[in-house]
Amino acid sequence: AQSWKGWGHGRWLGATTPGFYSLCSPPFSSACEQPMGSPRIVGGNDAKNGSWPWQVSIREGSNHICGGSLIAESWVVSAAHCFNGDKSAYHVNLGEYQLQNPSESLVSFPIKEIYRHPSYTDIGSSGDIALVELETPVNFNRVIRPICLPASSVEFPAGMECWVTGWGDTQYGESLEAPKTLQEVQVPLIDRDTCNSLFNTGSYPDDPQGTDPIKQDMICAGYPEGEKDACQGDSGGPLVCEWDNAWLLAGVVSWGVECARPNRPGVYILLPPYADWIQGFKPMAGMVLRAQPQGIIAVLQSSLMHGTAQMAQPRPPSLQPICDG
Repeated sequence: AQSWKGWGHGRWLGATTPGFYSLCSPPFSSACEQPMGSPRIVGGNDAKNGSWPWQVSIREGSNHICGGSLIAESWVVSAAHCFNGDKSAYHVNLGEYQLQNPSESLVSFPIKEIYRHPSYTDIGSSGDIALVELETPVNFNRVIRPICLPASSVEFPAGMECWVTGWGDTQYGESLEAPKTLQEVQVPLIDRDTCNSLFNTGSYPDDPQGTDPIKQDMICAGYPEGEKDACQGDSGGPLVCEWDNAWLLAGVVSWGVECARPNRPGVYILLPPYADWIQGFKPMAGMVLRAQPQGIIAVLQSSLMHGTAQMAQPRPPSLQPICDG
């Protein structure tokens, strides 16, 4: 059986259509639009503290079991397979950098509710995505900020260089060394057909059964020769891509065959197919940017944060969107 990227099993590796969701909260009104650090091509190196401010650590007791991404004041996106127990068994840490050296920025939140997508069934299935509602809202700062969500129309092209972050194993069966510093790696996206062809090449004991295991809501990232991948402990964490100076959450770390095996790139659940599902839980949460037929971007203010949705004045796509409409 293939392995998850969460506790005990998993993986650790590194838009053509304008449109994404983001959260607006002064003084970070365009919080998800600007990269915090200066990403560089790496193969599992230490990240700079605060460079991926949406990264969360999901804990079961004191154990880090999965990653996740902060998308709004009270909401985190992760993988469905990370949660098998009662919500009271888990909590979410934000502002974390080194797991064994807690910083002053670390804050911990109990979980109000966990929503696993109803289509999720088992390892390798579609729908391996979950929404986690925090008990109390998050206060944003320099090292705790949300990531933009892509609209359902966004397509991430093959070959696009994106980033994976997490505290998972650096090799299959080898834990991240103390003090367990957040890792980052850059990997190119691989289209579904190409990835299925790779998975149909050769065989490994942990290969998924049947052919074409990469479903419609999945995307791969990595290299045919292996080398860069996600691994145990990275499940649920972010696959992020930079588009027009904004970071978009392209995918959620889902499954793979061990870690960084040749012809077995990491597999991620795509976010665009679940944009409407997410919006159903938190309608117009934060600012919503969508591509309009005339090529104009409209900005919708958050109905959750401001009581009612307000349409801002349309702006040319070349201008930076703002949240105070």
